[in-house]
Amino acid sequence: MTIPFTPESFYGVVSALIFAAFIVVTLVGALMAATSVRLIRSVCGLALSFTGLAGLYYYLNNPFLALMQILIYVGAVCVAIMFAMMLAELNETPRPLARSILVGLVSLLAAALFAVPLIRLAGRSNWMSAPAVKANAGQIQDLGRALLTQYGFAFELISVVLLLAILGALVVARSGRGRIQP
Repeated sequence: MTIPFTPESFYGVVSALIFAAFIVVTLVGALMAATSVRLIRSVCGLALSFTGLAGLYYYLNNPFLALMQILIYVGAVCVAIMFAMMLAELNETPRPLARSILVGLVSLLAAALFAVPLIRLAGRSNWMSAPAVKANAGQIQDLGRALLTQYGFAFELISVVLLLAILGALVVARSGRGRIQP
């Protein structure tokens, strides 16, 4: 028995593949950020994970949130961390291998203890099968009104996260410069 080919089935398969690709990019970036020995690779993994998350936001019909994810987290937070690394001291003391393996195993156990209930909860939830619907026409006036009324707290919270990242980068950069001998 053959299944007839329809454009809807093709679009469904392509849509599922795009969603899976965004998930893979996000998870690969998160694994790079968590397991890399070198700090520069960890930041690159973090940027990759944030980019995959922005793709998921875009896929879920929220291009504004995807753009803010790229601008704030990839463009500002990761760049601030890179800036701090460039100004900080170059010599890092390597961690002992036995300690890093133990920390890795404990981290994996903690992640599993967090992930198992989350996966069970996701399995029991009723997920919407209909695609997301645009709330407005996407005009600048509607966006500004929504940012200052409905999403005002989230907008301010994002700015606080950005401010903390910049302050952290400056603290790391200042302490690193003070230790370098002329």
